[in-house]
Amino acid sequence: MLIIPAIDIQSGSVVRLYQGATDKKIYSRDPLKTAKHWLRQGAELIHVVDLDGAFSGEPKNIAIVKRIVKETGATIEFGGGVRSIEAIKELLACGIQRVVLGTKAIEEGSFLKKARDKFKDRVIVSIDAREGRVMTKGWKSSIGNRETLKFACALAKLGFKEIIYTDISKDGTMKGPNIMEIKRILKAAKIKVIASGGISSLNDIYKLRLIEKQGVSGAIIGKALYEGRFTLKEAIGKNQKKGTFLFSSANERK
Repeated sequence: MLIIPAIDIQSGSVVRLYQGATDKKIYSRDPLKTAKHWLRQGAELIHVVDLDGAFSGEPKNIAIVKRIVKETGATIEFGGGVRSIEAIKELLACGIQRVVLGTKAIEEGSFLKKARDKFKDRVIVSIDAREGRVMTKGWKSSIGNRETLKFACALAKLGFKEIIYTDISKDGTMKGPNIMEIKRILKAAKIKVIASGGISSLNDIYKLRLIEKQGVSGAIIGKALYEGRFTLKEAIGKNQKKGTFLFSSANERK
């Protein structure tokens, strides 16, 4: 199971929100410095979210991410406001390894299929859910009360091998991930899941590792790392096997 530190960017700073709300806490004014820190701690993949993009519908912090890739060589997955094929092309061209799709992929099935057909495993869909319903537009809207499980199953049928699942009610709360819902998705959709939201302790990571064989392929961790609940080194663990990506090696892009 891959341990993935998160860098959420808003107005050029590294922040964390609470349950997707606009109230934020700033942890750093320098996302590049933050990325370098996670790399020193052993990060193999960094999850970058453009919060300005998520709320506006268009990526706003691409320049920052380009600088991170150029100066560190980090393997980055990036999401937030990516709502066109052209935007995906631009992001992949600048060295981002995988693009995270949300609102547009959920609202428009033709876009989702086109993105999957064209970019294969270089795109991944993030299911952000509240009370079993898929949320969009920076977690503010629900499209036709679409159910999380049904959408996960639809993604599997389209050929997606892996998704990101975030329980919004858990995000930023450090009250533990929604293990029950993750298990339901794994059982229903037969698709790998990167768990996000609520991870607060090494014990939470242990609980996710217990269902790794069922399909939990990674865990995105934000606030717990920034608040010093544990270090990324501790989360990775000395004896943990190195993570393997479902998409092409980062070296193949160079």
